[in-house]
Amino acid sequence: MTQPLLIAKNPEHDLALLPQLANRHGCITGATGTGKTVTLQVLAQALSDIGVPVFMADVKGDLSGIAKPGTATPKLSARIKSLGLAEPAWAGSPVTFWDVFGEQGHPVRATISDLGPLLLSRMLNLNETQGGVLQLAFKIADDQGLLLLDLKDLRAMLQHVGENAATFQTEYGNISAASVGAIQRGLLGMEEQGGDVFFGEPMLNIDDLLQTDAQGRGLVNILAADKLMQSPRLYSTFLLWMLSELYERLPEVGDLDKPKLVFFFDEAHLLFAEAPRTLLQKIEQVVRLIRSKGVGVYFVTQNPLDIPDTVLGQLGNRVQHALRAYTPRDQKAVQAAAETFRPNPKLDTAQVITELGVGEALVSFLDEKGRPTIVERAYIVPPASRIGPLTAEERKELIAQSVVAGVYEQTVDRESAYEKLKGRVVRTQPAAPAGNREAPATRPEEQWGRSGSAGQEQPVPPSGTAPEGPSLGDRMQDVLGDLFGGQGSRRKDTIVEAVVKSAARSIGSSVGREIVRGVLGSLLRRK
Repeated sequence: MTQPLLIAKNPEHDLALLPQLANRHGCITGATGTGKTVTLQVLAQALSDIGVPVFMADVKGDLSGIAKPGTATPKLSARIKSLGLAEPAWAGSPVTFWDVFGEQGHPVRATISDLGPLLLSRMLNLNETQGGVLQLAFKIADDQGLLLLDLKDLRAMLQHVGENAATFQTEYGNISAASVGAIQRGLLGMEEQGGDVFFGEPMLNIDDLLQTDAQGRGLVNILAADKLMQSPRLYSTFLLWMLSELYERLPEVGDLDKPKLVFFFDEAHLLFAEAPRTLLQKIEQVVRLIRSKGVGVYFVTQNPLDIPDTVLGQLGNRVQHALRAYTPRDQKAVQAAAETFRPNPKLDTAQVITELGVGEALVSFLDEKGRPTIVERAYIVPPASRIGPLTAEERKELIAQSVVAGVYEQTVDRESAYEKLKGRVVRTQPAAPAGNREAPATRPEEQWGRSGSAGQEQPVPPSGTAPEGPSLGDRMQDVLGDLFGGQGSRRKDTIVEAVVKSAARSIGSSVGREIVRGVLGSLLRRK
């Protein structure tokens, strides 16, 4: 059994996280500047030291220092002495840096198809009707075998759906042109925020987050999120997609001695702000069930009330830093936060929350039987790694030495919906005129000219007419010629051929041609 991880300490108790219960989830809450980042760093390094990979978003850039050893500064030395601790063995953790924009870490991407219509609707802030049209676009793409990998694929698919709405209406339902336009405008806005670099291939392989180094320490995966935070919906949707990927990809493992991965969701209030009910149900489901995949999820936010009750009830390991109560609303929030802890007869929890200093917290972890312990007031132990960010040179060196260096840097653009739909458009464009020379006028189908290879005659439509392969008359002549006179026969027209070609010539509209194809479809299929 893995030893407990010391996270906080007071004169009476050592407050430790049990590794076998770390996948029961948790939260780190508190006002700005009260020590949440250092608490997150201590938890991440302690888990890494026992071989548990970690993923966390670095919103302010401060967490990168976990990659380098710390130093005994006067303030840290005083804290270590006051807690009665031995000076730690100063050391950093193995780190892999990621960045959606590819600037401060390895690029991290997802495909449109993997993100899905529900999360995309959340990212684009679509209403119910617009989200329904987006779901129809995904369904049509699946039915037609069109891959949606990047933004240009989705834009091309929406254009295809909008232009052929009448065709799809019977099978899929009404498709509003206004909704298609709203989605397209949302995609343009997303592209301006950097969505074009996020969507594409190669997509992030979840297994790359589950690595350990040669010493058996878990890799600390840090997402550079300072720039990503400028697009809050992209940030929250990306992290939720990662949770969903972990939930869908990882096998059931039950209870382990330690988690396979611990996922820290910083600025968690962005995930739940204005989230539709369907998305909240999805989040609750993932949080409730991902425990059995060996993954622990820890939400980091200012106030526990930022997290819905249905999710907060799943979080057994709690660290509460100070909250300020300057207004009646703040006082109610403090009281509500205090009521979420198992009470301690020696503490007035609501009063203590407002009195906590920097680095001090109310802590309650699960005991060996899975029960929340009585809340205790304690100081977070100092981390063995550096507190503060790396320099640009240090970060660049670590990125070059990473185990995934060179894997995600080069984008891949394989054939997908955009290329296929664009190819269809090209094939249906009018043929360029061969010249000013006029062809001798004989039969109407001969006035269209001859083209092709190996002596095969193929009709070329006049300017403004979209070619669709051989003309209906010639096609019927080939088919019925096979039935009555052998393949490739160019003998004189039989009565049946004459009737067919006459009918084809008499039907000039595209609607008429579709009717003829329908009536004679059985003959074509029989051939």
